[in-house]
Amino acid sequence: MTPPLGTPISVPRPMRLSVFASGGGSNLGAILDAIDAGTLAASVAVVVTDREGIGALERAAARGIPREVVTPEAQDYASGARFADALLDVLARYDTHAIALAGYLKRIPPEVVAAFRHRILNVHPSLLPAFGGAGMYGKHVHRAVLDYGARFSGATVHFVDTEFDTGPVVLQDTVPVHADDTPEALAARVLAVEHQVFPRALALLADGRLSLDGRLVRILPVASSQ
Repeated sequence: MTPPLGTPISVPRPMRLSVFASGGGSNLGAILDAIDAGTLAASVAVVVTDREGIGALERAAARGIPREVVTPEAQDYASGARFADALLDVLARYDTHAIALAGYLKRIPPEVVAAFRHRILNVHPSLLPAFGGAGMYGKHVHRAVLDYGARFSGATVHFVDTEFDTGPVVLQDTVPVHADDTPEALAARVLAVEHQVFPRALALLADGRLSLDGRLVRILPVASSQ
């Protein structure tokens, strides 16, 4: 159910987070670092990936965090609804309160978006709405920024809806684009910003400090009890 305008988006504390990843898991590492530092009131209940043999699974194993591989291309999930059911089953088994998409490259099924409405955050390596959408991931984003001649890039954390990179923006931060940049150099600068803004945005959600006014995400003041 969509909360009334101005009502904080509420999740239980501490927030039980399911982290979805498709790659090395450096943003998973940043989330775990923030939890360890006491700046993010959450725990990672499970790491969910769409493929075997990736770094995110190794990071989770090293920390004793449960891992689940749910491959949308699997024959059993030929129906999109079955893939959604499989994800919802995992999320229920680990008593998930919210989802962090930390470099996850698959579209989240509408059934999962509906079940976790305004409780799914994604980090994207550009200043949305520029350089987002299907096919805009990894080096493709940074090559497009350089080809366009943009002077700034950065990272965006946004709520997830049923399309790629179109949900309301929670936080953004910028980096300069240098004349001699390569996609790899720009990617490294943007990734460092992702590691800062993603845990901050998740902490705002965990602390009940986010509300929605249409597409506008409002950041509420710290409650006196916190």
